[in-house]
Amino acid sequence: MTGYFSDKELAELGFGSLGKNVRISKTSTIYNRGNVFIGDNVRIDNFCTLAISGDAKLEIGNHVQISAYAFINGMADVILMDYVTLAPAVRLFSTTDDYSGKTMTNATLPAEYLGSFSDRVVLEKHVIIGVASSIMPGVILKEGTAVAGHSFVNQNSKAFTLIGGVPAKYIKPRERELLALEERLKQANGL
Repeated sequence: MTGYFSDKELAELGFGSLGKNVRISKTSTIYNRGNVFIGDNVRIDNFCTLAISGDAKLEIGNHVQISAYAFINGMADVILMDYVTLAPAVRLFSTTDDYSGKTMTNATLPAEYLGSFSDRVVLEKHVIIGVASSIMPGVILKEGTAVAGHSFVNQNSKAFTLIGGVPAKYIKPRERELLALEERLKQANGL
């Protein structure tokens, strides 16, 4: 078993910032680590790829889990606020190619032939994204949003809603009891 990086190993990887109690699988790949900012109590599981490019930043809040095979990619900021959960194989894109046929696509070509689009992606507190879902550039998932598995999200959500489908649409409201649990956790930890 490969396991997780030790605290000493993590400190040597050159992250923009690194909180306490961070567990990152040794099978994960993280590019541009100086632009990756990680809060406390974060877990990044096996075979994740975090590939933020250029000047873009990846900000990961507190109590965040990024499950196995997750993929985060792009040339604009990606922000995961506190208590966010990404189920296995979730994909977050802050950049996408132009599929219209007006430009060419792929990373082997000079920029003048490409028509990619970049915009930040924000997952507010208590967002959970179901297995194998894709979140596209410019999407803001409001606090408490739950995304059903295998969804394609290309629009913002409203707070405390369940959305899903291809493309994702509103399904129903989501309960808010987790907010009381958050307060209990904070009190138990003296916060």
